Amino acid sequence: MTRTWTHSALAIWTVFLLVWPAIVTSHMIEVSAGKKECFFEDLHINDKMTVTYQVGGGGHLDIDFWLADPEGHAMHKHIKQSTGTVSITSEKDGRHEYCFSNQMSTVVDKLVSFNVHGVIYVDYDDTVAPIEREIRTLANGLTSVKDEQEYIVVRERTHRNTAESTNERVKWWSVAQVIILFAVVAWQVYYLKSFFEVKRAF
Repeated sequence: MTRTWTHSALAIWTVFLLVWPAIVTSHMIEVSAGKKECFFEDLHINDKMTVTYQVGGGGHLDIDFWLADPEGHAMHKHIKQSTGTVSITSEKDGRHEYCFSNQMSTVVDKLVSFNVHGVIYVDYDDTVAPIEREIRTLANGLTSVKDEQEYIVVRERTHRNTAESTNERVKWWSVAQVIILFAVVAWQVYYLKSFFEVKRAF
């Protein structure tokens, strides 16, 4: 009976460890021309956060990005980048803000997909068993891999939609070219026929 409870408790504890240490979110937003979109995460000291982003549509496929600490000081800044990854370890408790800016553009909206992965810091003291420490490390690694897979799926979907849209435009442009070509040929035949036509005078 005791052995059964121990296995059940270990299974529940393992699932808890797989879910609890990390925060994962994946988003896709549209940043209007001349505007910026900002988000925030509340972090404690030694918490880790990674932001990965890619511009999937609009203009030159570039965006301005910056990440600031709770006091508003920029920790990282990217100017006119199409893709990027920023990882930080919080040195202060508080709200960390990150923004995507399309203020450099006055006409074109930008479509941005981004992924946020955070790991909550856990103080491992001497009372934590080595196997438990390894399980937590493995859980963080698995969560990171899952996070990257989800982000890759979003990027693949975005690229596929772009490719299908481009193929559709190429198809209809080719049809239009064929129609214009036949129209020009028909007009040339008609014009040449009328040009060489012999008119009889009665």
